[in-house]
Amino acid sequence: MTADPDLSHITPRDQAEILAQALPYIRKFHGRTIVIKYGGNAMTDPALQQDFAEDVVLLKLVGMNPIVVHGGGPQIDDALAKIGKKGTFIQGMRVTDEETMEVVEWVLAGEVQQDIVGLINAAGGKAVGLTGRDGGLIRARQMRMPDKDDPSKEHDIGSVGEITAIDPSVVKALQDDQFIPVISPIGFGEKNESYNINADLVASKLATVLKAEKLMMLTNIRGVLDKNGELLVDLTAREIDELFADGTISGGMLPKIAGALDAAKSGVNAVHIIDGRVPHAMLLEILTDQAYGTMIRSH
Repeated sequence: MTADPDLSHITPRDQAEILAQALPYIRKFHGRTIVIKYGGNAMTDPALQQDFAEDVVLLKLVGMNPIVVHGGGPQIDDALAKIGKKGTFIQGMRVTDEETMEVVEWVLAGEVQQDIVGLINAAGGKAVGLTGRDGGLIRARQMRMPDKDDPSKEHDIGSVGEITAIDPSVVKALQDDQFIPVISPIGFGEKNESYNINADLVASKLATVLKAEKLMMLTNIRGVLDKNGELLVDLTAREIDELFADGTISGGMLPKIAGALDAAKSGVNAVHIIDGRVPHAMLLEILTDQAYGTMIRSH
């Protein structure tokens, strides 16, 4: 456990004001679903892990329904290095052969998922780990990846999946019973084969299917930055298309933004790309009017 921060410099009156400011947000989002993509530094720094777990539990206790979808890129890279393999990427997607897929499954569904479940439970919540197989949650097929320069050419990226269907009934059942679902981004195909799916895409699709109030994406950056490195706090779909076209958004940000944009266009009220390196960034983003990243709107 991290030591409790010293708040003695804040007067009781100011503390009460801070708490009261959260009230309209608690009222507004009570009973609503909030899908959280958990990744980056927030997943690997012990103090930030603790903050994240406390934030998720607090959101549940004040009547919201948080769902966590986690990544695990650095942990997968570490595990691959131990067996002498190096991860390769094409257009931001991990190339996943059979051996890599086995590593991905035991790292994500074993180690990483169970760590997150343990953290949330230690903070006073009731978390339950799921993969796409549980309750038939995520059905997938092999992703076809057209070359960005020559669309007639396709890259074979192995056991990387694209989602064909999401059945959220197991998630809804857990939510209604006061549990916090923690989902590993692994889908299954027609022959029960496993697929590694980009966690940003799983979070975006799940938020869409559940008609979530918010999709929160914790990342290692301040949000979407312009070419001068300035934070863009509020973007529309049209503005994002322009940022794709001129190359401002590229690399690993592509799936993140594409998924966020799809969710915003498909009925998720707000998509936030927030800085997971800021302690309690998620709580500050949801329960105050301060911006801690980029909000994406559909129009």
